[in-house]
Amino acid sequence: MSKKQTFLLIVLILLIDQASKIYIKTHFELGQEFKVFDWFRLFFIENEGMAWGAKISDVSSYISDSTAKLFLTVFRIFAVCGIGYWLHQSFQKSASKILIIALALVFSGALGNIFDSVFYGILFDGSLGQTATLFPSQGYSNVFHGNVVDMLYFPLFKGYFPDWLPLIGGRYFSFFDPVFNIADMAISTGIGLLLVFNKKVFPKPSVD
Repeated sequence: MSKKQTFLLIVLILLIDQASKIYIKTHFELGQEFKVFDWFRLFFIENEGMAWGAKISDVSSYISDSTAKLFLTVFRIFAVCGIGYWLHQSFQKSASKILIIALALVFSGALGNIFDSVFYGILFDGSLGQTATLFPSQGYSNVFHGNVVDMLYFPLFKGYFPDWLPLIGGRYFSFFDPVFNIADMAISTGIGLLLVFNKKVFPKPSVD
C-alpha cells in the first residue's frame, strides 16, 4: 500500500468521523435517540474519559476531573505520535500491507477522538437540553478539555437470562450496550487486524 493511498485512507476516516460528530452535535440534544432500525440507533452521548466512560479521577480522589482530563488528552497526543512514528517506520522497512492498513486505521481513529478532546470544548457550546452551536461566542469548556462524541448504538438483543443460570439467572440483559463512533470503529478494526493476522504482521525471524 503506497503512502498516498494510506494518506487518503486516513483523511477519509477523519472526514467521515468528524462530519458524523458535527452533525450529531448540531442536530441532537444530549441523550436524544433516533431509531434507524430496532437493532441500530443514533444515540447521542459524550464521553468525558477513557473507554467505556471510565475516568482517571475515579481511581484517586486527589485528582480533579479537570486535571485528569488534561492528562488523558496529553497522553492521547503522545500515543498518536508514537503510532504515527510506527507507521512511518513501517513504510521505511517495507512492512506488510496489513500492518500499514491496521496502523493507518488506529492512527486515524485516535486522531479523530483527539480532535474532539482538544478542540470541541471551544468549537461548540453545551448540548444539555439544546442542540449545540458550532463556533459559539463561548464554548462549553477550554482547549484540551473537550468531550468525545459518541452516537452509534446497536442494541441487538434484549431479554432475561434463564432462571437456571447460577448468579445471573432471571436478570435482564441487553447486547450490545456500548455507544461508540466512527473513530472507535477504525481503532477496533485496526487492532482486530493486528490480532487476527499476527503471524503475517509480525513474522518470526528465520533461524539458519
